[in-house]
Formats: sequence, structure tokens, C-alpha cells
Amino acid sequence: MDDNGKTTTNGTARRRMRSGAVALGGMGLLAASLVACGSSSEPDKRCVSKTSLDKLDSKECRSGGRGTYYYGGTTSNGKATGGSFDKSAVSRGGIGGGGSHKSSGG
Repeated sequence: MDDNGKTTTNGTARRRMRSGAVALGGMGLLAASLVACGSSSEPDKRCVSKTSLDKLDSKECRSGGRGTYYYGGTTSNGKATGGSFDKSAVSRGGIGGGGSHKSSGG
């Protein structure tokens, strides 16, 4: 090995891979994977009562339940606000869901 971190084998010089470069490459791959998973075009949804907007257990939105899905918005004190029952009326903003959330009257 010479003073520049190169290993010589049979008269040819090879550069050694440093562990820091390997770690940075791995972190880049991890970041790309997380972004791909978090940028779904599907907006956040929660199961609520259509009349009161009270948050319900998700099983209440399955066939025969008393709930319906509410897209986007937030839940505060057990009530959904700032979203819509119409999935196409809200958009997902990627990681954190910071997109615009439109509310429909109802």
C-alpha cells in the first residue's frame, strides 16, 4: 500500500473503498426507498360517522358498518376536519401529506 491509500497488486494501482463512502451510498439507497414508499397518490383516510364526523373504528367502514371514509384533513378531539368524503377532492402531498385539502359541504 502506498501513502495515498492505494494498494498495488502486480504493478497496477487500485483505490480502496472507504467505509464512509459505503455508508453514504447505503443511506442514499435508504432515502430513495422511503421517498418511494411515502409518495403514494392515495390520500390519508379515516373512518368517521357521516353525520357527526366522529372518528370510528375502521371496521365500521367495512360492508354493513355505520361509518364512511373521510379523506385528507386531520382528527382533533375525536372529530375529523379539513378533508372530504370525496377522495378526488383531496390530494396527497408526499411525505407528511402536506398537500392541499379541500373540504366539501355536507
